[in-house]
Amino acid sequence: MSDVVETTEEPPLPPPIEPPRKHSVRLVDDDDLKRSRLTVLVRLLLAIPHLIWLSLYATLAIVMGLANWIVTLIKGRPSERMRYSIYVYGYLYLLGNPYPPFHGTEGSYPIDLTVEGPDHQNRLVTAFRIVLAIPALILNWVFGQVIQIVAILGWFVALALGRMPRGMENLGLYCLRYQAQTWAYLLILTDRYPSLTA
Repeated sequence: MSDVVETTEEPPLPPPIEPPRKHSVRLVDDDDLKRSRLTVLVRLLLAIPHLIWLSLYATLAIVMGLANWIVTLIKGRPSERMRYSIYVYGYLYLLGNPYPPFHGTEGSYPIDLTVEGPDHQNRLVTAFRIVLAIPALILNWVFGQVIQIVAILGWFVALALGRMPRGMENLGLYCLRYQAQTWAYLLILTDRYPSLTA
C-alpha cells in the first residue's frame, strides 16, 4: 500500500474589488438644523434679493458654460467652478439657516459644494454632452419637484418645531446634490455623469 498524500489546492482568490470612486461634485453639510420661526415664516421674501442676483449669475453661468464647452472641445480641459446657487437654494429650501452671502466663497455657508478638478475631458463626450445629459435632466426635474415638496413640508415643521428634521434635510440635500452634479456635468466642470449614490 502506497502512501498517497492528497494536496488540496485552494482556488485562486478573485481580484479585490475597488470601491466606487467618489463623485467629483459633493455637498458638505455643517448645518445645525435649528431654524428661526420668524425667518422661516418670511423665507421666500428674504430670498428674493438672492433669487434676482442668482438669475443674473445663472445667465452669466450659461454664457460661460457655452464658452467653457468650446474651450473644452479645443483644449480638453474646462476652466471655471460655481457654488453660489447651492447657498441660495439651500437657504430657500430650508436646508441651511443663516442668510447666505452674495458670493460663492468656499466654506462661507453651512451647505457647501466641493468640486474636484478640472480634469482632462473626452472631446467626443463633450461635443454630445447635452444629448447625453437628457436622462440626467429628466431625473433632475423629478428631484426638483421632490425638493420643493420637502421645502413646503419643512416650512410647516420648522414653524412648529423651530428646526428642520434631519431626514427631511437629508432628502433635500440628496436632491440638491444630484442637481449640482447635473449642472456641473452640463457646464463642463466635471466629466463624471451625475450619480445616484455618492
